[in-house]
Amino acid sequence: MYNCNTAGQQDKNMTYKQTLDFLLSQLPAYHRIGKAAYKDNLDNSNALDSYFGRPHLKFRTIHVAGTNGKGSVSHMIASVLQEAGYRTGLYTSPHLRDFRERIRINGEMIPKREVTAFVRKHLGIIESLKPSFFEMTVAMAFDYFARACVDVAVIEVGLGGRLDSTNIIIPVLSVITNIGHDHMDLLGNTLGKVASEKAGIIKHKTPVVIGETREETRKVFEATAAENGSPVFFADANFECHIQPISDLTFERQYSIRNIAENKTIRGSLPLGGDYQGKNLITVCQAFSVLRPGFNLTDENIVEGIRKVIINTGLQGRWQVLRTKPLVICDTGHNMEGLEFVARQLKAMKPARLRMVIGFVSDKDLSLVFPLLPREAEYYFTRASIPRALDEKVLQSKASESGLYGKCFASVREALDAAIGEAGPEDLVFVGGSTFVVAEII
Repeated sequence: MYNCNTAGQQDKNMTYKQTLDFLLSQLPAYHRIGKAAYKDNLDNSNALDSYFGRPHLKFRTIHVAGTNGKGSVSHMIASVLQEAGYRTGLYTSPHLRDFRERIRINGEMIPKREVTAFVRKHLGIIESLKPSFFEMTVAMAFDYFARACVDVAVIEVGLGGRLDSTNIIIPVLSVITNIGHDHMDLLGNTLGKVASEKAGIIKHKTPVVIGETREETRKVFEATAAENGSPVFFADANFECHIQPISDLTFERQYSIRNIAENKTIRGSLPLGGDYQGKNLITVCQAFSVLRPGFNLTDENIVEGIRKVIINTGLQGRWQVLRTKPLVICDTGHNMEGLEFVARQLKAMKPARLRMVIGFVSDKDLSLVFPLLPREAEYYFTRASIPRALDEKVLQSKASESGLYGKCFASVREALDAAIGEAGPEDLVFVGGSTFVVAEII
């Protein structure tokens, strides 16, 4: 193993905050600067994996990719495994408030001391390889999970699949939730090309679950699975989900999911208010239908894992109610397909007046987004405090060309305060457009 005892000038007694400041200042991070941080190979990931002794081989893994829903699906799978008694690691990205949200065991975030110790101990390899922030974080997660002796880890892909830093694992199951219009500047300008990149997580003789069937992508998945000798399961062909309308402001939803072939139904409640979660639920059920031969799982584990997903894993930002009177909801949906669901659900809620606090990253194709957003809403255009954020005045100008009107604010907090201050008790204030906008108000 690389000797880093004398490497670098970093203070051996650095605090957690100093550690994060160091990592963010030294390592390129996609969530902050975008495309410039994206690596088109796995060289650093493989080098770090070798350095740490291939830690991901010391526990079972489930790999989850997709344009939308992969975070919710990853959290639900992890929650069910916890309910079944497995010591479960969970790696997700990006974080909303605390870097440590990315790395959890049984819902508990990695301790601050583990983060600082990791950087201090392995500073030499970090300075030598100069990995991206994401590459380093993946290595930290795998090393931590191995040392903590997890039974299984659910690993969410960061971007794409084939060249994602997580794609060095050999999972027991690959899951691809869906394919949509996001990151097409990096992954390809058609849904078929995006699907090809995400299909890169399909491994030799490893089953793969596809959450949503689309004509443009089905053949891509079937061909890749056939090349690898991997059985493929399309969740929406095998399961049906009925999710009841929201009944109160707890936003807990009752659902029923039917296994079509077995004509067997499970029922339960979900603490996530988004209508789009129906698609995620059938993906989760298909995943556990495949996983059951290798895991000791019951229907009760699945129902309880779904019901307790927020309690068990700390999931946030998915149709989350922040306050009532006026009702304030945030959601991290940020691409065409995600925002289409959001807009449809907002319209169905019929508030006295809808107020939209929105901001986007500068590389977002807004021509796909603006037509989906409600024209009757009052807009509060803003920007998150990251370099990638689109200037709020530019956003306001572009939005007005599509018939969306409102005021602009230099910070998310100012925009939200203004929206709440102008809202009546029966109004609805929605916050979103970007994960980073949501992160600043949770």
